[in-house]
Amino acid sequence: MNYTVTVLPGDGIGPEVIGETIKVFESISSRYGHQFNFRTGVIGGAAIDQFGTALPDDTLQMCKDTDAVLFGAVGGPKWDHVNAAVRPEQGILAIRKGLGLYANVRPVKVYPAIINSSPIKPELLQNVDMIILRELTGGLYFGKPKKRWKTPTGKRRGVDTLKYTEEEVERIVRMGFEMARARRKRLTSTDKFNVLESSRMWREVTTEVATDYPDVELEHILADNLAMQIIQDPERFDVIVAENTFGDIISDEASVLCGSLGMLPSASLSGLTSTSTSGSPTVSLYEPIHGSAPDIAGKGIANPIGTILSGAMLLRYSFGLHEEANAIEASVEGVLAEGYRTADIASVEDTVVSTREIGDVIAGSL
Repeated sequence: MNYTVTVLPGDGIGPEVIGETIKVFESISSRYGHQFNFRTGVIGGAAIDQFGTALPDDTLQMCKDTDAVLFGAVGGPKWDHVNAAVRPEQGILAIRKGLGLYANVRPVKVYPAIINSSPIKPELLQNVDMIILRELTGGLYFGKPKKRWKTPTGKRRGVDTLKYTEEEVERIVRMGFEMARARRKRLTSTDKFNVLESSRMWREVTTEVATDYPDVELEHILADNLAMQIIQDPERFDVIVAENTFGDIISDEASVLCGSLGMLPSASLSGLTSTSTSGSPTVSLYEPIHGSAPDIAGKGIANPIGTILSGAMLLRYSFGLHEEANAIEASVEGVLAEGYRTADIASVEDTVVSTREIGDVIAGSL
């Protein structure tokens, strides 16, 4: 089979971790006989420098004309000015909107070999295996009005709007129920029902959708309580569904369970199938949840595992290549069991390897 993948390395460590993932894809190609055709686009700070925009029209069109998108990271201090008119992060927000990617899937799994890399007590992490499902195209990040201004007296003000429609809520929670039904049949929906009208609507719609899934246990939990429970008792969670802002925060918090942001992959989808409800093909985007980490860029110490696992998700969700995806995940787990570590997940007694070295070992083990 022939597949076309648009690669967006981005900024900071993005090109480094993307390079190791391409290496793994090449091993998959050799083992299974697939042909992956990679096209490279520019996004984020690099795009601002070249074109004055975080997402050039050509890059977005390239993504629309491909089978899947593999994304690195954007941002850095060079573009991180509080009054900047264009910011690198606008590129990833725009591409999600442009491709209709309303659901971010973030698996959180603790590997036994690196359980001591987490600051959480090992006895709390023995069976952690959850999915955090985050709504991507609504809420505070996209709601209007969104602006800053000064009053006649010179005082600064700012406003962001947290807004959702019934349809936006229903489609993300329905995806959550479908995922939970295929797993341990437990869905946790998080909100701020006690203080936010949008959350009250979110809870109402979720409860209504639940009637279509009598085999799935639904739990409602306030977002601040969830932030505590995900550390105190992470094993209890199966699938968590959240609006945009809460999902952003909770999923990053969950990374400490695994020991490092560098371990976690994600997929941004417009549904659980490769076609939209209208029957048209859809394009999904895959990225690690970490940022561009400009402080370690170019040093060869970045952890590429989250990006490599994002590549496994790409094979599974976009191409239906489940055996190949499973092989990558098994390779990662095996390499960790053999003791290979990048600096972010290494203990004092571990041997630390570089970004390239751990990529070589994972690709070679395939």
